[in-house]
Amino acid sequence: MTRVGFGYDAHRLVSGRPLILGGVAIPYDRGLDGHSDADVLLHAACDALLGAAGLGDLGHHFPDTDPELEGVSSIKLLKRVGGMVRDAGFELQNLDSTVVAQAPKLSPHIQSMIATIADALEVNPGQVSVKATTTEGMGFTGSGEGIAAYTVAALEERETDMGI
Repeated sequence: MTRVGFGYDAHRLVSGRPLILGGVAIPYDRGLDGHSDADVLLHAACDALLGAAGLGDLGHHFPDTDPELEGVSSIKLLKRVGGMVRDAGFELQNLDSTVVAQAPKLSPHIQSMIATIADALEVNPGQVSVKATTTEGMGFTGSGEGIAAYTVAALEERETDMGI
């Protein structure tokens, strides 16, 4: 059986923080504000994976009130979520994400993001898709106030050996 999950995240851009997207440091004059490294792409991916596996959401497993998670790399969270999904009996079929940002230009970093995500999830890079788009100046992403990401994950339930 195939199961599908959807994830979304958005964070405000602020001065004094690095911009991390898909586990990759992106040169820019601002970064995303949040309790962790605020990687909206990985947060959306985690929520999509958790949703597809019926395991709740990122905030449930990794609350922003946990002081041990302050500043944590979202790659660590993605690796843990990947393990939770595997432990629940699922294999990732594919992960498809779109980052919405007016700036900076993300196309030079897409392949690095794909490789980083695939490595964290222990899958083939061909199973991971990352795209970027703008909103033509509209809304909070278009004004440069923040960045958002959307992700869809498809999981396949692993067959279990019933000993028959």
